[in-house]
Amino acid sequence: MKILITSSALGLLALSQASAELTIPHFFSDHMVLQREKPIAIWGQADPNSKVEVGFAGESASATSDAEGNWKATLKAQSARDKGSDLTITSGAESKTLKDVLVGEVWFASGQSNMAWTVNKTEEAEANIAAANHPGIRIFQAKRTPAAEPQNDIDGAWFISSPETAGNFTAVGYYFAKELHQDLKVPIGIISSSWGGKPVETFTSREALASIPEGTPQLEKLDQMIANYDPAKAKKNFETAMKKYETTFTEWKAKPKEGRGKAPRKPSMAKDPASTEGRPGVLFNGMINPFVGYTMRGAIWYQGEANAKTPESSAAYGKLFPLMINDWRKRWNDDFSFLWAQLANFKKATQEPGLVDPWAQLQDEQRKSLALPKTGMAVINDIGAANDIHPRNKKDVGRRLALWALANDYGKDIVFSGPLFKSSEIKGSEIIVHFDHAKGLKSRDGQPLKRFEITGDNQTWHWADAKIDGDTVVVSSKEVSAPKAARYAWSANPEGANLVNGDELPASVFGTAN
Repeated sequence: MKILITSSALGLLALSQASAELTIPHFFSDHMVLQREKPIAIWGQADPNSKVEVGFAGESASATSDAEGNWKATLKAQSARDKGSDLTITSGAESKTLKDVLVGEVWFASGQSNMAWTVNKTEEAEANIAAANHPGIRIFQAKRTPAAEPQNDIDGAWFISSPETAGNFTAVGYYFAKELHQDLKVPIGIISSSWGGKPVETFTSREALASIPEGTPQLEKLDQMIANYDPAKAKKNFETAMKKYETTFTEWKAKPKEGRGKAPRKPSMAKDPASTEGRPGVLFNGMINPFVGYTMRGAIWYQGEANAKTPESSAAYGKLFPLMINDWRKRWNDDFSFLWAQLANFKKATQEPGLVDPWAQLQDEQRKSLALPKTGMAVINDIGAANDIHPRNKKDVGRRLALWALANDYGKDIVFSGPLFKSSEIKGSEIIVHFDHAKGLKSRDGQPLKRFEITGDNQTWHWADAKIDGDTVVVSSKEVSAPKAARYAWSANPEGANLVNGDELPASVFGTAN
């Protein structure tokens, strides 16, 4: 039997093959916040080589999609708008209308669990949630998304701050936004894209990691794991493990409740390493790359716990963390502000000097990363919890991050940081330590300064006497006549560390020889 295909049918077939629906990423959606005072980028897909019109608040921009249907339009910079307006996108007969769009300040919030930690699990959560009626604060909550290759979209939605929604917001992001909103009186948008327990390298692109010695071994290890992964074998092993589990579980359940112990652990199938969360580049692909190009003021970051495992991993963080910042800035083509929370105090308090402590070492690497331009760090070594890696006081974390933004991004004349090591000099048996942000330098509790250490050989450390002299601290010890170096708060939990400035902001860990 012959099948006749007319020229008109062929034309329709070709048209259907070439046609692409007008689409935009999920973060271009109702209730979004656009960045003020900067050209605003909007992008998506449409029919190849077709015209796309974007309109908002009396302004419009047009673009022509390429051969693959990709397009990008740029609206003129706009002033803040706290009244919601429609944003329209039209291409041919297709159109989309985004409702209740505001213009204000946009910040990207990322990291691991302390950034993902929600308001409903923080101090005074009930009262703070009840008072969260702030329609000018909007948060985009991205879905946790690992990916083997860079993605162009990510699932999620914008939520307006209210007592019904705020409990599920990133607490650090929300309290940061609240401080900005109260001071600037403009809408604040936070894009929240975090995943707990993950190291810095998973948020960094493979291309960037391949450029430094600290990154290439991780990629080589991952590539070997990918090469060795056999999905059929993984499935077979999982099925075998499940059968064993079902038998063990049945036997466990049949025992009397008293004395049967914990239930056996249910097995899970081995994942493809190429798309396993936490592997190098995987969360960059799925949770960072989709947002590249979104017009914003800057980023806030709370992460590092997963890298503070060994002295070697903490030292590597000193290279990997700045690499990630520069990687993001390069991809956005924007040297946007990048602010982070230094790790909080954690674990059992220590009483001896001379510790080799990966936690303190990573905190110091975070401090040294301030050498990058347009960066800031909230020191929080006074508000952590010895027995909880997730300290519940996230309000002060958000507030201290906001101080950096208000001063350096918005020109507010405020004290925004605690004392930060600037330089040191050795004079006889003393080391004179100079600080930035040291106006009103003092002891928090009125007691002698604590947690200063001194060494004469860079190996044996002694507790030191430390006295404030103007904007400096003079460090010495009767046990060290010819000092080489001093350091402060060098412990995961430096209980008693009490150096602050006149605004009660704490000093960061530091070492003069580092």
